[in-house]
Amino acid sequence: MKSPKVYFRDSGLLHALLGLGTRLEVLAHPRLGASWEGFALDQTIRLTGAERDAYFYATHGGAELDLLVMRGGKRFGFEFKHDDAPRMTKSMQVAIADLALAHLYVVHPGEGALPLSADATAVGLAALARTLESARLARPRV
Repeated sequence: MKSPKVYFRDSGLLHALLGLGTRLEVLAHPRLGASWEGFALDQTIRLTGAERDAYFYATHGGAELDLLVMRGGKRFGFEFKHDDAPRMTKSMQVAIADLALAHLYVVHPGEGALPLSADATAVGLAALARTLESARLARPRV
């Protein structure tokens, strides 16, 4: 039986629990991917205002989606990859098809945004706010 997925949205707390005190220690640690996922997930939830409607999706076949957000009757997916060149995976394709996603965003630590397919975009965390605003997924600024 698979354990439930747990995200540490507070990366500082995760780093403290792991005994990591410097950026180099974080970058060299085997839990770097988990740290990145939690941080990027937290930023995405804050940007979309999805504090009360953020979901994780997984199938018995092993396909997963890190974050599912509903907006205007449409489903949007987010994957978080600490990778310089994110690419489409079978799991992402399954999530797009199974959930009838309006779009999938693969968030990574790089810059800019580039299409991965007709319904998926790789977007650097620095460009995420602009990308979500363009797609009308960002929480309105007050």
